[in-house]
Amino acid sequence: MGKYIVKRVGMGLLSIFVVATLTFFLMNMVPGGPFVAEKSISKAAQEALASKYGLDKPIMERYFTYITDFLKGDMGYSLRQRGRTVSDIIFSKFPVSAGLAGIAVAVALCVGIPLGCLSAYHRGKFGDRFIIVLATCGIAIPSFISSVVLLYTFGSKLNLLPTIGLNSFKAYIMPVTALAIYPSAYITRLMRSSLLDVMGQDYIRTAKAKGLAGFRVMFKHALRNAILPVVTYVGPMLAGLMTGSFIVEKIFTIPGLGREFVSSITNRDYTMIMGTTIILATLIIVANVVVDILYKVIDPRINLK
Repeated sequence: MGKYIVKRVGMGLLSIFVVATLTFFLMNMVPGGPFVAEKSISKAAQEALASKYGLDKPIMERYFTYITDFLKGDMGYSLRQRGRTVSDIIFSKFPVSAGLAGIAVAVALCVGIPLGCLSAYHRGKFGDRFIIVLATCGIAIPSFISSVVLLYTFGSKLNLLPTIGLNSFKAYIMPVTALAIYPSAYITRLMRSSLLDVMGQDYIRTAKAKGLAGFRVMFKHALRNAILPVVTYVGPMLAGLMTGSFIVEKIFTIPGLGREFVSSITNRDYTMIMGTTIILATLIIVANVVVDILYKVIDPRINLK
C-alpha cells in the first residue's frame, strides 16, 4: 500500500501542475485584463498597475515566475483586493466553507444512506416509491431554489432562523440544508441501486438460504460492499461543496471561499483564479486518494497496486 500511496501522490502533484498550467494559459487567452473594468482610472494608470504586477511581461516569463514562486509557497498578491496576498484570502475563507461543507456532507450521509437502505429493503412497496419521489425532487431542485424557499419560509415569514452569516448554531440550519438536499438525494438513489445489485449476488442468496433474516442479511452482509460507490462519491462531493457553494454563500451572506472563487473569475483576478483553482484541484486529488485507501479498509479483497 505504501508504494501505491507514493504513486498516487506523485500522480496528484503532476495533475496539479497540469491544472495550474492549463488555467494560467487559458485565462491569459481571454481578451481584456483585470484593470480594464476600472473605468475611473486612466489608461496610463492601468499600464502602471500592469507593470507593478508584472502583467506587461511576456507570457512565458510570467508563467515560469509564477510556478517558481508557487513552489516556494508564494501565490502572489490579489490584483483586485489590493495589499492582500492570495494565501491570506484563501486561508481566511477556507475554514468557513470547509466547516459548512463538512456539516453538509455529514447530514447527506446520515440521511441518504438510511433512506437508500430502507428503499431497497422495501423494494416495490409504498415506502420505496415515496423515497424515490423525494430523492428525484431533491436532485431536480437547484440549490438556489431551495435556498430561496428556506429563506422566505423560515427566515422571512416564520422568522424562526437567522438569514445572514454564521453567527450561531441556528444560522447553520438553512445553508446546510440547502447544500445537503442534492447530495442526500443522490446518495439515496446511489445507495438503493448499489444495494439492490449486491442483494442479487450469490453470497447473499447463500446467507438467505441459511435462514438469516432479510434485515440482518442486508445490513450485515450486503451494506459493506454496497457502500463503496457512496464512498467514491463522497470525496469529490466534499471538495466540490467547499468551493462550489457560491450561490448558497451569496444568498445567506456567508464569507466563504465559494464567493471568492467566482468573484475572482468575474473580476479577472488572475492570481486569485490560480490560487482557488489549485486549492480545488488539490482537494479533489486528496479526496480521491483517501477514498482509494478507504476502499481497502472497507473491502480487504481489493488490491491496491
